[in-house]
Amino acid sequence: MGGIGHESSVDGHSGGSAGFSSGLVLVSYVVEAMRSVPNAPTVLSWAPEIPIQYVDLNGVKLRYITAGSGVPLVLLHTIRTQLDIFRKVIPELSKHFKVYALDYPGHGFSDIPKVDYRPEVFVDTVSGFLDKLDIRDAIVAGISIGGTIPLILAARQNSRLKKVISINPYDYAAGRGIHRSSVLANLIFSLSFVPIVGPTVMRLRNSIVEQKILEGGVAYPEALPVDFKKELFQVGCRPGHYKAFISLIRNSSAWDKARHEYGRIRIPVLLVYGAHDWSRPEERDANQKAIAGAEMTIVSDAGHFISLDAPDEVIRSIKRFSASTT
Repeated sequence: MGGIGHESSVDGHSGGSAGFSSGLVLVSYVVEAMRSVPNAPTVLSWAPEIPIQYVDLNGVKLRYITAGSGVPLVLLHTIRTQLDIFRKVIPELSKHFKVYALDYPGHGFSDIPKVDYRPEVFVDTVSGFLDKLDIRDAIVAGISIGGTIPLILAARQNSRLKKVISINPYDYAAGRGIHRSSVLANLIFSLSFVPIVGPTVMRLRNSIVEQKILEGGVAYPEALPVDFKKELFQVGCRPGHYKAFISLIRNSSAWDKARHEYGRIRIPVLLVYGAHDWSRPEERDANQKAIAGAEMTIVSDAGHFISLDAPDEVIRSIKRFSASTT
C-alpha cells in the first residue's frame, strides 16, 4: 500500500486555487496544532458494562467490542464514524447474538497508519479481524462502506461469512454519494480534492459545520445523539486523522468497482436501504440485480445512518434474516 506519509504528499506541490492565501494555510496549521487530542475512552458512555478491547492486526491496533453470546454478528460502521454508530442496536442485538463491532484504521480510536486509504485497506482489515478472532459462520451487517465490505468478502468466497446484511451500501456515483447529502457537504467534499485547498479546509474545520454535514445522513437531526456528535469531532482532532480522511475521500471512486464482483456472491444477502439514503432507486435496483437471490427492503423515514434513524427496523431486519432458511 502506498504511504500518505508526509504533509507534502497530501497537499501536493502543484495546482491549488489561484490567489489562495498562504497566510490562511499557515493559520490552518496553527489551528490544527492547538487542537486538544482526545484520550481514548475507557468505557462506553452508552453501555459501560461492555468492555472496550484492542487487537493488533499487522502492527495496527484496532479498537473493538464484543457483547452477548450465540451466533456471531459483526457490525461494520460507515465512512468517518465509528463503532458507536450502533449504540442504539447493540444492547438489544446482544440478547440474541454474539455481537462484534470495531473501528476501522483511521477511524474512532483505532490506530491511524500512514497508508493510502483505498477500499482494500478496509476489506483486508475486516478479513484479518475475522481471522484474528477466529470468527466463523458470521452474519456480517454493515452500513455504507460497512455494507460494501462484506459484499466484497462474500464475492471473494471468504469462508467465515454465512450471510450478509448490506445496509445503504456505498458503491455508486463514483464515490460521491455523500456529496448528495447536502449543499454544504457537496462543497466541503468537493474542495477536498483540490490540492492545498482541501487539507487547509480540513484543518480549519469546526464542530458546527461538521454537525450540519452529519445531519445530512439522517432523516431527522434529533436522531444524532449529542455526545456522539461531540466525540466524532474530538476524534477528528487526533494527529493524522484529517490526512487519513482526505486520502479516503480521494480514493472514494474505487468503491464503485465492488459491484463488478457481486455476481460471484453465493451466500444469502439482504439489502436494506433508508428511503432517504443518498443512493437512488436505479442504483439500489442495480445491486439487487447483480446479486443472485438478494432480498431488498426499504425503510421509510430513514437516511444513510439508519442505525440511528430507525434502530428498531435494523434490529428486526437482522433478526428476521438471520433466522431465515434461505
